[in-house]
Amino acid sequence: RVHGGTFWEYLAFMSKPNSRPSCSHFSSGPCAKHPGFTIAESLKDAPVGRSHRSEIGKQRIGLAISETHKLLELPANYLVGIVPASDTGAFEMAMWSMLGPRPVDVFFWESFGEGWMTDATSQLPLTTEKGGQGVNVYGAPFGQLPDLSRANPAHDILFTLNGTTSGVKIPHLDWISESREGLTFCDATSGVFAMPVDWSKIDVLTFSWQKVLGGEAAHGVLILSPRAVHRLETYNPVWPLPKIFRLTKNNKVDLEVFKNSPINTVSMLCVEDYLDALKWAASFGLSGLIAKSKSNLKVVEDFVEKTEWISFLAADESIRSNTSVCLSITDMTPAQVKSLTKLLGTEGVAHDIDSYKDAPPGIRIWCGATVESADLEILMEWLVWAHDTVKAK
Repeated sequence: RVHGGTFWEYLAFMSKPNSRPSCSHFSSGPCAKHPGFTIAESLKDAPVGRSHRSEIGKQRIGLAISETHKLLELPANYLVGIVPASDTGAFEMAMWSMLGPRPVDVFFWESFGEGWMTDATSQLPLTTEKGGQGVNVYGAPFGQLPDLSRANPAHDILFTLNGTTSGVKIPHLDWISESREGLTFCDATSGVFAMPVDWSKIDVLTFSWQKVLGGEAAHGVLILSPRAVHRLETYNPVWPLPKIFRLTKNNKVDLEVFKNSPINTVSMLCVEDYLDALKWAASFGLSGLIAKSKSNLKVVEDFVEKTEWISFLAADESIRSNTSVCLSITDMTPAQVKSLTKLLGTEGVAHDIDSYKDAPPGIRIWCGATVESADLEILMEWLVWAHDTVKAK
């Protein structure tokens, strides 16, 4: 024994990295603020204490909507709205407002997609047993994708662009028919701004700005194609809709929601924070944001390739997420993995990198554009140290 510990514990202590990440926030939501963010500077113009219905309130909300439209390079006739309750609220709003007239195909391979499946089969009266048009369920285990070719162009289709809890993304949207009759509903909260989106294949897309742009929680964004608008204006669900789900007035889409007047009160502090993130993101452009995220993933891929005790939950490189990167530590028990993440948190090196509560034991590292590659390189060194330290006990 050396200095009160075993020889191996001493070696682990001696191999402790000298450098630390400039930002230790690697959570997959809410995610790291963009580099250079400060509360004093970034939020100095926030109209706090002012009504979101005031002239300044509407101006800031409208700017957030128009800048989102611009940065995502949306078709001119697509609508963008800020809605309640984060991505969950946005997707639920879309499901409850528009599903019903056609059968539904649900594709899921992780926790949140499974939640949409549960809503479609258990909460909404969509199954044939409940008098609906029917629901087809296509699932896959963590780390894999279901057979997307089973999507029926005559049906409405629900899917996630990126599985936040499994680290599996959809590699492309070629499986969606351009001549489809049904609508596509895409939960893209951990993919938008980091992965390409073929908007010709998208009718409804939702996200929360707390992910790739590192905004604050509680608000969602809803994007609608003209086909989705037509559905809203020609179909009325047989079930009641609460106020926060209502997107139409007199059978016409309420365009004020998609201009500068959200359904309910928004936080002007959060809107200002989002505007600051959009300004930062615009300096890269959409392609630059995507490239930055892919570069971050490459850091982790290089580390995994040379490290025998760690592997990707998504073994297939083509479906591997470049934002919510999920990893398995193959020579540790679940309890040891917990000790590893706790140790890194205690050291102030990496916070909130535990795998999602419903996912297989492991770690999940956010690699979106607000994270710097240099910080990830340093984190990889600390992973080795934490692994060896825990294993030595």
